[in-house]
Amino acid sequence: MKHIFKKKIIIPLLVLTVFFTGTAFRSDFFEIAKQIEIFTDLFKEINMNYVDETNPAELMDTAIKSMLKDLDPYTNFMNEQDVERARINNTGDYIGIGAKVRTLKDKLVIVEPYKDYPADKAGLKAGDEIIKVGNTSVVNYKDDAGDLLKGSPGTSVEVTFKRQGQTKTATINRAEVAIDAVPYFSMINDKTGYIVLSQFSEKASAQTNYAVRDLKAQGAKRLILDLRGNPGGLVNEAIDIVNIFVPKGQLVVTTKSKVKKYNRTYYTQKDPIDTEIPLVILIDGGSASASEIVTGSLQDLDRAVVVGTRSFGKGLVQRPKLLTYGTQVKITISRYYTPSGRCIQALDYWHRNEKGEAVRVKQENYNEYKTKNGRKVFDGGGIFPDEVMSGSQNSALTTAIVNDNLIFDYATDFYYKHKINNIDNFKLTDANFNDFKKYLNENQFSFVTNTEKALKTAFEVAKRESFDDDIKTDYDTLVSNLNQSKIKALDENKAYLLDLLTEEIVKRYVYREGLFDYLKTHDPEIKKATEIVSSPSAYLEYLR
Repeated sequence: MKHIFKKKIIIPLLVLTVFFTGTAFRSDFFEIAKQIEIFTDLFKEINMNYVDETNPAELMDTAIKSMLKDLDPYTNFMNEQDVERARINNTGDYIGIGAKVRTLKDKLVIVEPYKDYPADKAGLKAGDEIIKVGNTSVVNYKDDAGDLLKGSPGTSVEVTFKRQGQTKTATINRAEVAIDAVPYFSMINDKTGYIVLSQFSEKASAQTNYAVRDLKAQGAKRLILDLRGNPGGLVNEAIDIVNIFVPKGQLVVTTKSKVKKYNRTYYTQKDPIDTEIPLVILIDGGSASASEIVTGSLQDLDRAVVVGTRSFGKGLVQRPKLLTYGTQVKITISRYYTPSGRCIQALDYWHRNEKGEAVRVKQENYNEYKTKNGRKVFDGGGIFPDEVMSGSQNSALTTAIVNDNLIFDYATDFYYKHKINNIDNFKLTDANFNDFKKYLNENQFSFVTNTEKALKTAFEVAKRESFDDDIKTDYDTLVSNLNQSKIKALDENKAYLLDLLTEEIVKRYVYREGLFDYLKTHDPEIKKATEIVSSPSAYLEYLR
């Protein structure tokens, strides 16, 4: 253990050396040195003297994560595995089975097999639960079991999995997997092109560029760019995508930091493809970061009409910094600002409430800015669409249902119970929705509201103060009313839940590519975008 400890003590000293080389830290030289010395002594004493055996690596990992937790959710320590995952996200390429996989304590769940990749060719489907990889049981594997599926291209791996209560095996031949930033583009009608951009990897601008040129060659006279659910990625890719639609030399985004060298101003660097073609951008609450750079700048420049719901509101910029032993720390270094000067960061992580929670910027504190044509836009809460589609709003209730994987699990059951020959005519009914509510009940879905938590806390206090007998009847009535309100809330979110269920179910039958074909003719946001972009007068009215 002492040998391990000596290696670990080197880390703070190396960090100290890095700190002292930065100009931003020189003024804090003594305080930083003092705190690191205290931490080093503490770390040594704990590992040498604690009554039970300690794990220095785990203690250090906990210390680092606890320290960063007080900053913001984007400043993160990355071990070697995290660094590799970040590389895959940025490049879109890796070696594996070609499926999106969710790692649980006792199994690996296939979330989505990619069409014609190894997992799909081996017959695996969404919902399959892998319990053994080769001779290794997932439940007994202490590290990330998802790593068991990785390996050199051409090698094979046998997996044991459960499907609808039956245990099966399959042999998967690993291969190089390329994840497209633009997984789909096509014509909606003879003059309207549609492009889905799902991530800002290193392929994003090149693939978007190709899609625009291809659609124009097919006769597209207007375009719809779908950024819904796109969490962002590389800023330079966002700049180049904006550059497709605006001239060279146009300001796109500015970053501002306390460290001067991180203050950057980004301009378009290339000749555009088309600065006149009518453009509609689709966004939702999952559109963040680089998605908001593209949307916010094109909105500020009156170059596109924005349709959907308010975006996520991530106006913070991160940069990875190399540490020792192949690790990194991703640090929030600055905020970014759109051409009009607005920062659309929604949560304030530096002025938290009494519970330590980040505070959402209040609407009355939003600042007004002007687009190129003088239209009013605001900071403080994400990108607000020019045409709001209220039907796609989510809530705490629907978020809880999604996070509990109940949409996913219901879709799995539905797929094995229903044979559908023509997915284009598929539509969920009221009966399906009632069946889903029954499914939630059978699976003991329980959503505890903040109101319930507060009531329970108050009732526990009343118990301690011997007032519970006096208020129990009122308490039970309130709880009953809350439960009725939650049932009502399910019905109020019916449209949104049916949309989520439909997308998950359609994908089971015709993969992601087929889902986009389905949405192209059924999705209300796409229909509205097509309507706007097809009417020159309506399109221009939004931009005045």
